[in-house]
Amino acid sequence: MMKKILMLALSSLMVLGLAACGNTNGADASSSASKKTDTAAQAPAKGNGKTLVVYYSAGGHTKNVANYIAKATNGDVLELKPANDYTDADLDYNNKDSRVYREHDDANLRDIPLVKDKADNWEGYDTVFIGYPIWWGIAAWPVDTFVKHNDFSGKTVIPFATSASSGFGDSGRQLQQMAGTGNWLEGKRFPSNVSESTVQQWVQSLNR
Repeated sequence: MMKKILMLALSSLMVLGLAACGNTNGADASSSASKKTDTAAQAPAKGNGKTLVVYYSAGGHTKNVANYIAKATNGDVLELKPANDYTDADLDYNNKDSRVYREHDDANLRDIPLVKDKADNWEGYDTVFIGYPIWWGIAAWPVDTFVKHNDFSGKTVIPFATSASSGFGDSGRQLQQMAGTGNWLEGKRFPSNVSESTVQQWVQSLNR
């Protein structure tokens, strides 16, 4: 009889011990889950920065590069179009009587009104690429209007240019001074026939 009582007592103690262990493991799991939840809640949210590619293109080469950049960055595109667009004759750099030649000689003629000089949802962009052909060693002046009419505060600005032979020169720095705001990075000049892969490699290098 005593043996049966002792066996029953031992069995009860074992059951209680197992229950206690089970409760402890449950508390640890709950605590662990709570810690994971807290960690997730404290993780910083990723930015929703957007990219805008703005460009003026006279012969189509800058347009091609702008589209390559937009594709590589999943960015939006804004083409700058003069209200009084240039004709082929206007762009004859060898004719001293052509429009572009006269504008080059007289800086007062370089204030070019645009069809649209502001981007929709401008505040939503944190990176802005600005593209243009090189005219007489500087940025084609239709982009000046856009640069002057917008506030680049809080934005990273990356100029790019196309030309058959002219270098990038001080074109980007001049636009930066004209803007007076924004974090301007060193720009890049591309040859007129640049490949998409070359442009993509440059865009990727900006993130390193």
